[in-house]
Amino acid sequence: MVEFNYDEAFSRNIGWVTREEFKLLKNKKVAVGGLGGVGGSHLIVLARMGVGRFHISDLDTFELANFNRQYGASMSTLGQPKSEVMERTIRDINPETEIVNFKQGITLENLDDFLRDVDIYVDSLDIFALEIRRAVFARCYELGIPTITAAPMGMGTAMLVFMPGKMSFEQYFALDGYSFEEKIMRFVIGVSPTVMQRKYLVERTSVNFLKKKVPSTPMGIELAAGVACTNVLKILLNRGDVICAPWGLHFDAYRNQLKKTWRPGGNRNPLQRLMFWRLKQLLGVE
Repeated sequence: MVEFNYDEAFSRNIGWVTREEFKLLKNKKVAVGGLGGVGGSHLIVLARMGVGRFHISDLDTFELANFNRQYGASMSTLGQPKSEVMERTIRDINPETEIVNFKQGITLENLDDFLRDVDIYVDSLDIFALEIRRAVFARCYELGIPTITAAPMGMGTAMLVFMPGKMSFEQYFALDGYSFEEKIMRFVIGVSPTVMQRKYLVERTSVNFLKKKVPSTPMGIELAAGVACTNVLKILLNRGDVICAPWGLHFDAYRNQLKKTWRPGGNRNPLQRLMFWRLKQLLGVE
């Protein structure tokens, strides 16, 4: 029987990281909120990068509708808690991983424990979980914890990073005073200001924010994990430039386009107001 050896298991990362950086990653602690679509793939990539410590959270269970995109979803895991399935998966990749599992989800009561001593927060909460998302980002900003969100957008991904002392989540998204449906739309256009994916949405009825229904693709999920975790690595190792809000990055594999976005003032920017109106028109929202 082959025994686990951390140095050998993740040695192929060396070359893209130095041996010294390789050792650093083993002791870094990453918080991942949400373990469904992007969260499951984020966690897998980070574990295979050699990150050795995690705080994870999800309160949901796997169902058939998750099969098109979620790493842990399969016939053998139907009905099982996502956080437990993903914890088992990570421990199978790295038995030495230190994991604190917040199985009941992130709440205002356990938020400080969830963020305790973490080096970065990777956002992968459900798109409709806006209020707890806002609370997590706000607390990270207060604690000086870098945060990153990379959302699957059609067959591409859009990324935003919020760094300590720079533009905050609240300053960028400006969600106060809007209805639930409008907040979701403002979140979408905030993450992907160009909304490139709208060009090939072939079934508009598949998007219904009031019913908490949006389409997704496995390609978008995996692209999001690649983009997000690359920037997690750069932040953890303090290596290379990181694009942070009000700058963003949107890559769409379907349209063969990469756009670096800049929205001073975030969603208060006139361009964002125009895109908000266009999105409402596209979806037939009054």
